[in-house]
Amino acid sequence: MPKQIDHDAHRRDIAQRAAPLFSEMGYSGLGMRRIAEELGLSKSALYHYFPTKKSLFLACTEAIMKDVQTEEVPEQTDDGAADAVIAFARKHEPGFAREMALLFDYLRGKTAREIAADPAMRLANGRLRQQVEKVSGAADPDAVMCLVMGTLLMRHFTGGELPYETLRPLLDNLR
Repeated sequence: MPKQIDHDAHRRDIAQRAAPLFSEMGYSGLGMRRIAEELGLSKSALYHYFPTKKSLFLACTEAIMKDVQTEEVPEQTDDGAADAVIAFARKHEPGFAREMALLFDYLRGKTAREIAADPAMRLANGRLRQQVEKVSGAADPDAVMCLVMGTLLMRHFTGGELPYETLRPLLDNLR
C-alpha cells in the first residue's frame, strides 16, 4: 500500500525549516537549489510544494506569523501601556537587525505600491499591528508601531545606547 502523505503538513514543515535559511542567508542569497540541498530535499520535491521562491517565502512568513500570533504579548500594568510597549520592544530587539536585513533584501527593487500589495508584507504588518494594538491599547496603533520600530532601529544604530525610556513620554502623548 502506498505511503499516505499529508501534503499540507509536509508543506508547513518545509516552510518552518526554510524560514531560518532566509534569515541566515537573505532572500537574494538563496536559490531553490540551495534551499533544497539545505533541507535534504530534491529540487523537484521542493518545486512540487512551492513553484517559486516567492511562494516559499510567503509560506515561511505565514508560519512565522502564526507563531507570532500565538505568542503571549506583555500585559498593560497600572502604570499604563508604556511598560507593556517597552517590554514588547525589548522582546523583539534580539532578532530585529536580521529581520530588517532580510526584509530590505526581499523588498529591493519594489515600488511602494508593490510593497503595499505584497502578500507577505500585508500579513506581517497586519499581525504586528494587531499585537501592538493589543499591547498599547492606543487609539492609533500605527503611531505606536512607528515609535517601536524607530526606537529599535535607533538602538541598533547606537549600539543599544538609546534607552527604552525614550519611548515613555512619546507614548504618554498618544493617550
